[in-house]
Amino acid sequence: MPDEYFVLTEVGAANVLSLSLPEFMDSEEFDRINEQVLQIFETHNKTYWVLDVTGLNYAGSSVLGLFVNMRQRVMSARGQLILCGLSPQLLRIFRTCCMERLFKITRTRADALKSLGK
Repeated sequence: MPDEYFVLTEVGAANVLSLSLPEFMDSEEFDRINEQVLQIFETHNKTYWVLDVTGLNYAGSSVLGLFVNMRQRVMSARGQLILCGLSPQLLRIFRTCCMERLFKITRTRADALKSLGK
């Protein structure tokens, strides 16, 4: 189901999910987005995933939790997830929370796809 906050595209053997969330949203709206995004990972059976967050400048704890949940879904299916397009502010948040250890991070979508070999 298309949503204003994310776009899913297929590039070869990989799914690319572009995420663009507002800086502020209420918990009901976030829960709806969270459910829809996680459903995408359940229904699109690809091994390789790129999460493009170019449209995201900030991520609070709820969004960081969503990233971890996405990673868990992909890892449990023995897949691979690469994040790309992190703004300097978002990269600082990742480093502060030690999340860069959990994710492979590339600068651009092209770099992520190249890293996957796709």
